[in-house]
Amino acid sequence: MMIAQTKRRAFRDQVYWGRPVPGFGDPRAQLFVLGLAPAAHGGNRTGRVFTGDRSGDFLYRALFETGFASQPESVSRDDGMKVKGVYIAAAVRCAPPDNKPNPDEFRRCRPYLERELDLLKRIRVVVALGRIAFDSYLGILRDRGVITRRSAFLFGHDVAHTIPNAPALISSYHPSQQNTSTGKLTAEMLRNVFARARAIIDKS
Repeated sequence: MMIAQTKRRAFRDQVYWGRPVPGFGDPRAQLFVLGLAPAAHGGNRTGRVFTGDRSGDFLYRALFETGFASQPESVSRDDGMKVKGVYIAAAVRCAPPDNKPNPDEFRRCRPYLERELDLLKRIRVVVALGRIAFDSYLGILRDRGVITRRSAFLFGHDVAHTIPNAPALISSYHPSQQNTSTGKLTAEMLRNVFARARAIIDKS
């Protein structure tokens, strides 16, 4: 696919993964982290979600500092990264052009996300990174009859939602370069999201 053929100069000698990127994490996870889609030169290049790009740098550092990851950086599939108690996935499995998935891409990828959620029996908290991931997860709950409407849940950074018969849901700004470079999302803000998730898990 073209998204894997157009390479950045820094990675021109690398073979891009260029295929759907699966979720990554602990099968006994109590925390589920949901993002939007693999970055063209991150997960799409390395084959592991949130790996090899600046969004991943922010995410894994926050996970490391809250005890969910073994190291603060994730640069490749064979970098020794181990996660404990967390599973990380994306609503869309392939890198979309211009980082803007269309409705058909969400529809085609949704069964994989639903299957992961069904297989992970111990999930206590879902952290949705960004409004689109937040709406995607709520859409699943609505279609399954767990909630009646998505609009009852307002998106905001580090906002926790209690949902009967479902894991707690925490919304967060996405650790995109646009958000982190402008200061809309800082390392401390993201770390606080996972500290809140840890506290909820510890109380459950």
